[in-house]
Amino acid sequence: MTPGALIRERREELGWSQARLAAAAATTQAVVSRIERGAASPTVDMLLRLAQAMDSELSLTLMPH
Repeated sequence: MTPGALIRERREELGWSQARLAAAAATTQAVVSRIERGAASPTVDMLLRLAQAMDSELSLTLMPH
């Protein structure tokens, strides 16, 4: 699952609009939309802000092939 899909899934679980998430994460609705659609590759900092805004934890895992 892509980062954008994970963000969208959690946002929808909360019943939040993209605009509400954007306001909570100090960004714009357009940025949230691009991330969710996979049109933008978010930085780790942005993913952390989005996760924290949704009272969620960001976990990254690096695994060998």
